[in-house]
Amino acid sequence: MSSHDRFYRVVVDALAHDRLTLPTLPEVAHGIRCLVRNEDVSAARLAREILRDPAIAVRLIRVANSAAMRGGHRVDNVQQAVTRLGFDYTRMLVDGLALEQMFRARDRELHDRLLLCWRDSVEIAALARTLAEQCTLLHPEMAMLAGLVHRVGVLPILKLAETHAHTVDSDRALDATIDALAPRVGRMILQAWHFPPELVEVPMLWPDATRDHDGAADYPDVICVAALRLRGAQDAYAPAFRKLDLEAGFALDEAGPLGGGYRESLRQLEAS
Repeated sequence: MSSHDRFYRVVVDALAHDRLTLPTLPEVAHGIRCLVRNEDVSAARLAREILRDPAIAVRLIRVANSAAMRGGHRVDNVQQAVTRLGFDYTRMLVDGLALEQMFRARDRELHDRLLLCWRDSVEIAALARTLAEQCTLLHPEMAMLAGLVHRVGVLPILKLAETHAHTVDSDRALDATIDALAPRVGRMILQAWHFPPELVEVPMLWPDATRDHDGAADYPDVICVAALRLRGAQDAYAPAFRKLDLEAGFALDEAGPLGGGYRESLRQLEAS
């Protein structure tokens, strides 16, 4: 039996017997998501919830004071940061900051792999926000969040690889298992986190460049296009490009609207 088959079967067995440990959404992120649903919630109430996690609170203020978000005066507290960023962007950013903390591992090799995965997700999230804003009627912040979570299924698989290292003999074997199972696991995680239905399906649907459907572009389309463009894939036949009225290899130079928007969104995410 190949190492791919062995580790693959370990993950499949864990899924079948409900033994795959799914990451839990941190309390502060869950609390913010619940509060934002209330139209009467105030910036002060959101700030109190965010302050339950001092690390996230500090980084939120840092983003609000970054060059990308500077609004003329310095923000000194979380309530001011929430007011400057807006409720939707604050919710997305709290989710992202909480998620970033999960992309860590004790094993150095797996930790490096998780960091690369997170960096890839950040870049795709930044481009997804720009594409949603300029090429669709989708919500830009929701598209950015879709980019941050589109590979969340990698997390429990790599955590399992830490404890079953003897079944993984090569990066190729691990990659093969991730490609096969991470989409399914990602959907399970987002369901457990009670994410909106339009985001729950993103991990399952975005990898399929041949996917076509009726109607306007959706979040999986946006993530598919962002991933193909940033990874250098020139699949001009991907229906998602047509949904966004773009050609494969579309320009991302800083002087253009897409390139400029992408870099601005990336600076905002990196500021955190």
